[in-house]
Amino acid sequence: MTLTERPEPKAAGNDVLAEEAVAAKGQTDSSEVFSQSTMAEFITSGAYSRHVRAARRRYRDRRDALVTALAQHAPKVRVTGTAAGLHTVLGLPPGTEQWVLQSATPQGLKVAGLSRYRHARSLHVMADALVVGYGVPSDAAWPQALSALVRILS
Repeated sequence: MTLTERPEPKAAGNDVLAEEAVAAKGQTDSSEVFSQSTMAEFITSGAYSRHVRAARRRYRDRRDALVTALAQHAPKVRVTGTAAGLHTVLGLPPGTEQWVLQSATPQGLKVAGLSRYRHARSLHVMADALVVGYGVPSDAAWPQALSALVRILS
């Protein structure tokens, strides 16, 4: 059988279902064997585990560098949410969120204000803060991004 042929339905009454499946799937093969085999080899060889360990170490080091730099150079910034994930929340002095966001843009930093995540009808006053991801910059760009952020916040 070639990739463009499809097997005939096995049981009566499946014609409509088979036609709908073929129409929905189109001409793509969503269970592509090469990618699945490659991933299986990646896992069974131990390369996947090595990759995950290296990524965890790299992101832990970045998080620790962020926390240390802010403690040294921007002690008024409160760092929270560092226990898991690739983002942290940086609590800012009152009234500074918009200024920090405007200052970050020309530096090439893509950070979000916590106010972006506030529901429009919320009755609670939300403190000024940034949501900062440390997983996206390349290894080469990370030191410059961290330095730029620290300069803005200090």
